[in-house]
Amino acid sequence: MKMDKDFCGSTASPASTSNPHILLINPWIHDFAAYNFWAAPLGLLTLGAMLRDHGAMVSYMDCLDQFHPRLPDADPSARFGRGPYLKTQISKPAGMEDIPRNYCRYGISPEWFEADLRSLPRPDLVLVTSMMTYWYPGVQEAIAIVKTVFPEVPVILGGIYATLCQEHAVKFSGADLVIAGPGETRIFTAAQKLIGWSAVHETDSENLDAFPFPAADLQRKIPFVALMTSIGCPFSCAYCASGYLNSKRRLRSPDRIVEEIRFWNSRYGVIDMVFYDDALLVDSQLHAIPMFEKIITSGLCKTVRFHTPNAVHIREITHTTARLMAGAGFQTLRLGLETTAGDRQDFDHKVTRKEFVAAVSCLKSAGFRGDQVGAYLLTGLPGQSWESVEASVETVRKAGITPVPAHFTPIPHTALWPAAVASSRYDLESDPIFTNNAIFPCQKEPFSWEPLIRLKKLIKATAFQAE
Repeated sequence: MKMDKDFCGSTASPASTSNPHILLINPWIHDFAAYNFWAAPLGLLTLGAMLRDHGAMVSYMDCLDQFHPRLPDADPSARFGRGPYLKTQISKPAGMEDIPRNYCRYGISPEWFEADLRSLPRPDLVLVTSMMTYWYPGVQEAIAIVKTVFPEVPVILGGIYATLCQEHAVKFSGADLVIAGPGETRIFTAAQKLIGWSAVHETDSENLDAFPFPAADLQRKIPFVALMTSIGCPFSCAYCASGYLNSKRRLRSPDRIVEEIRFWNSRYGVIDMVFYDDALLVDSQLHAIPMFEKIITSGLCKTVRFHTPNAVHIREITHTTARLMAGAGFQTLRLGLETTAGDRQDFDHKVTRKEFVAAVSCLKSAGFRGDQVGAYLLTGLPGQSWESVEASVETVRKAGITPVPAHFTPIPHTALWPAAVASSRYDLESDPIFTNNAIFPCQKEPFSWEPLIRLKKLIKATAFQAE
């Protein structure tokens, strides 16, 4: 197949379509463990809103749907955007037979998915998104079923796996076209190429305020809304692909953000708002502070709750930002500490222990409880010892907040990728499946439950009651 910078794959015979029916699909997760922690396919739903604004009829199917009518009563926590997925044990991928963990499909059954597809009018085009690179088997499965039900309908694959592992996706996903990178403009070019739909793209992709609100209303229920107030990150952390996925930082205006929050809250009654930014607090004087102030003065702070599952930068937490976040209604905060121990202290030069302690002090002075604030601690880094992880847990415990282990995933196109490849017992470059963080791929010795159990006991032992 021919590959170019933007997308690659085969070309279907175009058939001019004035108002095409475009189906969006969020595929399954295939993994050793998965839990819904305010996860939503924000990019896919944003594209859906753009396509709808340009005249397309847009449908949406979610293989991870926690509100599917065939499911028993949903876990109560799902109403707020969290909770376990339905799961079915499946065969482990080749080369992982020795991992003493169950491998599962997370989400609705394939039979339900196929039946739902057959209940739809035939789409003219199908868009499938992708997240973690090692979740691609779920992408393959979804595309295969789509091809069974609608064999003549072209399928486009985009998202993180498609961007970071483009060649692998072209060879193995089953999609007719693979789009790498942001799809806001490329999707219209791709639709022209595949089905002859020549909609004039009218959205200025550089102006985030020009984007429509994501089509969250296509979901069966809206338990929460994912907010992206900025795209990109000014840092170049060795383990992170943010800079590769988005080469520059772009901001939305505080007025537009508050307008979106008010829209979802007033029209759909959504209470929980979740920031997906990679750098929410960076340049806070120009961005976050005016936004928080407008949330407070608008009165929205009395009707909504905010969460930051993506880590916020510790150096940007001051008495001012902490006070405004508390006043705006932030309920869940995650800090990007990464590590504090041994030769990895001041990892990536983003934060020192002194800065970490000062930030926690600001948050506590603003009224945040220790159980509301967690610090992400990377585990499974190349060359990292479990003793250093335990030392970092102790540092976080002494600060009076919650240690949150974050298992390291080796990612292509990052500075740590070569070290990850060299330290792994697997051939990471041969297949993204081996980058799964649940198997701790960056160690030579086989997977063992022992250090994980010890770490879990340590965190449990250091847990504190809510203040």
